[in-house]
Amino acid sequence: MEAKGRTGEVVYTAKTRTIGGRDHGVSRSCDGYLDVKLAMPGSGCIGTNPEQLFAAGWSACFEGAIGHAARNKKIKLPADVIIDAEINLHFDEGGYFLSARLNVKIPGIGRPIAQELVDYAKTLCPYSRATYGNIAVAYNLV
Repeated sequence: MEAKGRTGEVVYTAKTRTIGGRDHGVSRSCDGYLDVKLAMPGSGCIGTNPEQLFAAGWSACFEGAIGHAARNKKIKLPADVIIDAEINLHFDEGGYFLSARLNVKIPGIGRPIAQELVDYAKTLCPYSRATYGNIAVAYNLV
């Protein structure tokens, strides 16, 4: 499978199997490292939901992209960079849709340089690139 309009070497493929969906289902990776129970948001049942998994994946990826941006610009990052991701699940007459906020904290780096790193990371992070123009996303430097 190729990305729309792009070709390139596949460097990793994540494989999971989900049974039961977001309401009392389970999702497991083929290597066994991911094994989670799924539950509807707000249901009170034990389990995570796809929006939480998306937030975790995107925030981890975005932090890596900031690290890559910093290395390219020869900037030493502190060890305690924090990305708080918020994925909103909306509903209107057209159905369900998502929006997102990534709140980024880069301690010890001046605001102009930190903003430059965030802006550069948006061009590097595969999640940011995939969602660009598809959902509303706010990147907040805090």
